[in-house]
Amino acid sequence: MMPAEFETPKYAQIENERRFLVDRCPDLSPHDYRTIEDLYVTGSQLRARAITFSDARPPAFKFCKKYRSDSTTSQPIVNIYLTAEEYELLSQLPGNRVRKRRYRREFKGMVYSIDVFEGALAGLILSEVEAGSAETLMALAPPPWSSLEITDDAFFHGGTLAGVGAVELQAKISSLGR
Repeated sequence: MMPAEFETPKYAQIENERRFLVDRCPDLSPHDYRTIEDLYVTGSQLRARAITFSDARPPAFKFCKKYRSDSTTSQPIVNIYLTAEEYELLSQLPGNRVRKRRYRREFKGMVYSIDVFEGALAGLILSEVEAGSAETLMALAPPPWSSLEITDDAFFHGGTLAGVGAVELQAKISSLGR
Protein backbone atom coordinates (compact mmCIF):
# COMPACT_ATOMS: atom_id res chain seq x y z
CA MET A 1 0.00 0.00 0.00
CA MET A 2 1.18 3.55 -0.63
CA PRO A 3 2.38 5.44 2.48
CA ALA A 4 -0.25 7.88 3.76
CA GLU A 5 2.01 10.89 3.19
CA PHE A 6 2.78 9.86 -0.41
CA GLU A 7 1.03 11.98 -2.98
CA THR A 8 0.36 10.44 -6.37
CA PRO A 9 1.95 12.66 -9.02
CA LYS A 10 -0.50 14.58 -11.20
CA TYR A 11 -1.72 12.50 -14.20
CA ALA A 12 -0.31 9.28 -12.71
CA GLN A 13 -2.41 6.33 -11.65
CA ILE A 14 -1.59 3.60 -9.18
CA GLU A 15 -0.61 0.28 -10.73
CA ASN A 16 -1.22 -2.65 -8.38
CA GLU A 17 0.78 -5.60 -9.66
CA ARG A 18 2.24 -8.95 -8.55
CA ARG A 19 4.85 -11.06 -10.39
CA PHE A 20 5.52 -14.79 -10.44
CA LEU A 21 8.25 -16.98 -11.88
CA VAL A 22 6.65 -19.46 -14.28
CA ASP A 23 7.84 -23.02 -13.83
CA ARG A 24 5.04 -24.96 -15.56
CA CYS A 25 4.13 -22.89 -18.60
CA PRO A 26 0.61 -23.46 -19.90
CA ASP A 27 0.12 -24.16 -23.60
CA LEU A 28 0.36 -20.77 -25.30
CA SER A 29 0.31 -21.88 -28.94
CA PRO A 30 -3.36 -21.17 -29.76
CA HIS A 31 -3.29 -17.70 -28.20
CA ASP A 32 -2.68 -14.31 -29.73
CA TYR A 33 0.30 -12.50 -28.30
CA ARG A 34 2.04 -9.18 -28.50
CA THR A 35 5.76 -8.67 -28.91
CA ILE A 36 7.05 -6.00 -26.55
CA GLU A 37 10.36 -4.24 -27.03
CA ASP A 38 11.32 -2.02 -24.11
CA LEU A 39 14.11 0.51 -23.82
CA TYR A 40 14.89 1.40 -20.20
CA VAL A 41 16.53 4.81 -20.40
CA THR A 42 19.84 5.04 -18.54
CA GLY A 43 19.79 7.11 -15.35
CA SER A 44 16.00 7.40 -15.18
CA GLN A 45 12.71 5.66 -14.40
CA LEU A 46 11.66 6.06 -18.05
CA ARG A 47 10.76 3.36 -20.55
CA ALA A 48 10.04 3.56 -24.28
CA ARG A 49 7.89 0.64 -25.49
CA ALA A 50 7.06 -0.68 -28.95
CA ILE A 51 4.25 -3.25 -29.19
CA THR A 52 3.50 -5.38 -32.23
CA PHE A 53 0.48 -7.67 -32.33
CA SER A 54 0.28 -11.20 -33.70
CA ASP A 55 -3.15 -10.48 -35.19
CA ALA A 56 -1.71 -7.80 -37.54
CA ARG A 57 -3.20 -4.79 -35.71
CA PRO A 58 -1.10 -1.66 -36.17
CA PRO A 59 1.81 -1.36 -33.71
CA ALA A 60 1.51 0.80 -30.59
CA PHE A 61 4.18 2.97 -28.98
CA LYS A 62 4.33 4.29 -25.40
CA PHE A 63 6.56 6.33 -23.16
CA CYS A 64 6.25 5.43 -19.49
CA LYS A 65 7.47 6.57 -16.10
CA LYS A 66 7.11 4.42 -13.01
CA TYR A 67 7.62 6.43 -9.85
CA ARG A 68 9.50 4.96 -6.93
CA SER A 69 7.38 3.77 -4.03
CA ASP A 70 7.85 2.13 -0.66
CA SER A 71 5.50 -0.57 -1.92
CA THR A 72 6.63 -3.35 -4.24
CA THR A 73 3.05 -3.99 -5.38
CA SER A 74 1.59 -0.48 -5.79
CA GLN A 75 3.40 2.22 -7.73
CA PRO A 76 2.37 5.40 -9.50
CA ILE A 77 2.74 5.12 -13.28
CA VAL A 78 2.06 7.39 -16.21
CA ASN A 79 1.97 6.43 -19.90
CA ILE A 80 1.67 8.51 -23.01
CA TYR A 81 1.03 7.09 -26.46
CA LEU A 82 3.48 8.05 -29.19
CA THR A 83 3.53 8.17 -32.96
CA ALA A 84 6.01 5.89 -34.73
CA GLU A 85 8.17 8.93 -35.41
CA GLU A 86 8.17 10.01 -31.77
CA TYR A 87 9.05 6.50 -30.68
CA GLU A 88 11.89 6.34 -33.21
CA LEU A 89 13.32 9.56 -31.80
CA LEU A 90 13.06 8.41 -28.17
CA SER A 91 14.40 4.95 -28.97
CA GLN A 92 17.77 6.57 -29.72
CA LEU A 93 18.26 7.44 -26.05
CA PRO A 94 20.94 5.46 -24.20
CA GLY A 95 19.68 2.51 -22.23
CA ASN A 96 19.16 -1.21 -21.97
CA ARG A 97 16.70 -3.19 -24.06
CA VAL A 98 14.57 -6.22 -23.41
CA ARG A 99 12.26 -8.14 -25.75
CA LYS A 100 9.45 -10.50 -24.82
CA ARG A 101 6.25 -12.07 -26.09
CA ARG A 102 3.25 -11.37 -23.87
CA TYR A 103 0.33 -13.78 -23.72
CA ARG A 104 -2.87 -13.41 -21.71
CA ARG A 105 -4.44 -16.21 -19.66
CA GLU A 106 -7.38 -16.19 -17.29
CA PHE A 107 -7.33 -17.80 -13.87
CA LYS A 108 -10.14 -17.50 -11.32
CA GLY A 109 -11.68 -14.55 -13.14
CA MET A 110 -8.46 -12.51 -13.40
CA VAL A 111 -6.31 -11.88 -16.46
CA TYR A 112 -2.65 -12.80 -16.03
CA SER A 113 0.03 -11.90 -18.52
CA ILE A 114 2.71 -14.46 -19.31
CA ASP A 115 5.94 -12.93 -20.60
CA VAL A 116 8.27 -15.20 -22.57
CA PHE A 117 11.62 -13.42 -22.83
CA GLU A 118 13.96 -13.50 -25.82
CA GLY A 119 17.64 -12.77 -26.45
CA ALA A 120 19.95 -12.92 -23.42
CA LEU A 121 16.91 -13.65 -21.22
CA ALA A 122 15.67 -16.59 -23.32
CA GLY A 123 14.23 -19.27 -21.06
CA LEU A 124 12.87 -16.77 -18.53
CA ILE A 125 9.08 -16.78 -18.26
CA LEU A 126 7.28 -14.46 -15.83
CA SER A 127 3.61 -13.95 -15.07
CA GLU A 128 1.99 -10.74 -13.82
CA VAL A 129 -1.46 -9.83 -12.60
CA GLU A 130 -2.94 -6.40 -11.92
CA ALA A 131 -5.92 -5.48 -9.75
CA GLY A 132 -7.87 -2.32 -9.01
CA SER A 133 -6.72 -2.17 -5.40
CA ALA A 134 -3.85 -3.44 -3.28
CA GLU A 135 -6.31 -5.37 -1.12
CA THR A 136 -7.81 -7.20 -4.11
CA LEU A 137 -4.34 -7.89 -5.46
CA MET A 138 -3.07 -9.45 -2.24
CA ALA A 139 -6.16 -11.69 -1.98
CA LEU A 140 -5.38 -13.36 -5.32
CA ALA A 141 -4.03 -16.90 -5.36
CA PRO A 142 -0.84 -17.52 -7.34
CA PRO A 143 -1.57 -18.98 -10.79
CA PRO A 144 -1.18 -22.77 -11.16
CA TRP A 145 1.72 -22.34 -13.59
CA SER A 146 3.86 -20.75 -10.87
CA SER A 147 5.13 -21.78 -7.47
CA LEU A 148 7.28 -18.76 -6.62
CA GLU A 149 6.22 -15.14 -6.20
CA ILE A 150 8.97 -12.66 -7.13
CA THR A 151 7.12 -9.36 -6.64
CA ASP A 152 9.52 -8.28 -3.90
CA ASP A 153 12.68 -9.30 -5.80
CA ALA A 154 14.04 -6.22 -7.62
CA PHE A 155 16.14 -8.49 -9.84
CA PHE A 156 12.97 -9.35 -11.77
CA HIS A 157 11.85 -5.75 -12.39
CA GLY A 158 11.98 -4.77 -16.05
CA GLY A 159 14.68 -2.12 -15.70
CA THR A 160 16.97 -4.56 -13.89
CA LEU A 161 16.30 -7.43 -16.29
CA ALA A 162 17.16 -5.20 -19.25
CA GLY A 163 20.73 -4.99 -17.96
CA VAL A 164 21.15 -8.69 -17.12
CA GLY A 165 23.02 -11.22 -19.24
CA ALA A 166 22.36 -14.94 -19.63
CA VAL A 167 25.02 -15.98 -17.10
CA GLU A 168 23.72 -13.63 -14.41
CA LEU A 169 20.15 -14.77 -15.06
CA GLN A 170 21.10 -18.44 -14.78
CA ALA A 171 22.96 -17.77 -11.52
CA LYS A 172 19.90 -16.02 -10.08
CA ILE A 173 17.53 -18.80 -11.16
CA SER A 174 19.91 -21.40 -9.66
CA SER A 175 20.03 -19.48 -6.38
CA LEU A 176 16.24 -19.79 -6.20
CA GLY A 177 16.53 -23.56 -6.41
CA ARG A 178 15.25 -23.82 -9.98
